[in-house]
Amino acid sequence: SEDLSASFLSRTQRPRQMQNLDMPTAVKYLSESDAHLQVVGAAFVQHQCFHSRDAKHQVRVLQGVPALVQLFSSDNQEVKRYATAATRNLIYESAENKVALIDAGGLTPLISLLNEPDEELRKTITGVLWNLSSRDNLKEKLSREALPVLTQKVLIPLCRSIPLSPSERDIFNSTTGCLRNLSSVNERTRQKMREMPGLVDSLVTYIQQEEQGDEKGLENSLCVMRNLSYQLYSELPPSVQLRLEGPSRASANREIETIGCFTLYSKKNVEQNHQNLPTLSQPKGSEWLWHPKVVGLYKLILQNSDYSSCSREAAIGALQNITAGDARWASVLSMVIIEKERMLPILLDRLDTISDTELRPLSGLLRNLARHATDKQHMGKSLNMVGLLVSKLPADGLQKMPSSDVVVNLCGALNHLVTCSSSAARDVCHFNGIPKLVGIKTSHDSSSGSQKAARAASTVLCNMFQYKKLHRDYRLVSFMCNLHMLHPEHTLC
Repeated sequence: SEDLSASFLSRTQRPRQMQNLDMPTAVKYLSESDAHLQVVGAAFVQHQCFHSRDAKHQVRVLQGVPALVQLFSSDNQEVKRYATAATRNLIYESAENKVALIDAGGLTPLISLLNEPDEELRKTITGVLWNLSSRDNLKEKLSREALPVLTQKVLIPLCRSIPLSPSERDIFNSTTGCLRNLSSVNERTRQKMREMPGLVDSLVTYIQQEEQGDEKGLENSLCVMRNLSYQLYSELPPSVQLRLEGPSRASANREIETIGCFTLYSKKNVEQNHQNLPTLSQPKGSEWLWHPKVVGLYKLILQNSDYSSCSREAAIGALQNITAGDARWASVLSMVIIEKERMLPILLDRLDTISDTELRPLSGLLRNLARHATDKQHMGKSLNMVGLLVSKLPADGLQKMPSSDVVVNLCGALNHLVTCSSSAARDVCHFNGIPKLVGIKTSHDSSSGSQKAARAASTVLCNMFQYKKLHRDYRLVSFMCNLHMLHPEHTLC
């Protein structure tokens, strides 16, 4: 995503000399020694590039980009403001102009300007950096050069001065928009951002505030947290992995310890993955990404109906990331979600949506929770979870909604419950899940996603077939698609 371009100047703000000006003359003014002419030229470029792609192209052809870059180092504050504002409009949704700005050496002087205590300048420059960060081939360069200054000079000071003024909110939105884009690029950049002092702490501070400033800033902050949680357990430093996983995962008979200020509320408290847990202090820095307290942070977002669906989706996505895989800590946090924070009712309520973008992470999270649940029989019965999961399944594999990713996740969650609980298998049958699963298995098209969904549905049917005492119930389900459709010989698993 990119920042919206700077609005064009009002008539009262436009220098008078802009009237009857053309682009070649305006670009020529940028290289004049007279600061007033430089302002006139930059103001004209800013205004014209706000609504014209042709103007953006013309400025680049006339070598206006290097001329603007030279003005970033001007001794005149007004010149710097107009030059950076013109640049913001010039590069908005223009890949060629972004490259031209970097090739002209514009990044370093732009970042240096963030050291100046000029709020208007910071608003414009953070907008430029947000626009630049939308290009994948520029993200690593930005993470090397801009990330430290954005964090230390902009993000941290802003989060220490909450509530923010409208102007500060604009700066925060642009800064976190840039960080959101950078956090999505690769493992190396994620690692750098996790290790950046004050970055994660500042995001958490903003999310925790009682008086939320701007919804976009909250959404961006949550998306950065979600992105930094991606593949978290495989990317943690070895020392942290050892701390969370323990020297041996076979130490199942030791006494469970306290996590911070609470004990894990498992019925038996003897599950292997939950034994010998370390005692954790108040989280700081990247610890927030995997500390049990972050679950409560995301819970507050999901409980507040005033937040946007994008913010909720980001919170659910972060929870999906920290419960994914077979890492011991993923299992621990799953239990925190289910038993300490008791979030299952909130999550199941969220299934009542037609938004596939929200269903993807939500179904993935429910699949993870079903995988790690200690009492799958109770979980399946709790709040009619099996029935709700079945209700979201399409009638067959040819329906476009929900997407194949969602169907795979729903089947995965059902399969984790069915494999450990005959009552879950009975509930799938009771809620008319068998015709749906058979339809998904047999009616798929040739796309890879549809075939994955067919295999996932087939696996659920295969495991349901193992409960021989339920075969009679299966036969009674409508015309049942015939019992042989459930038999392993006829499945894809």
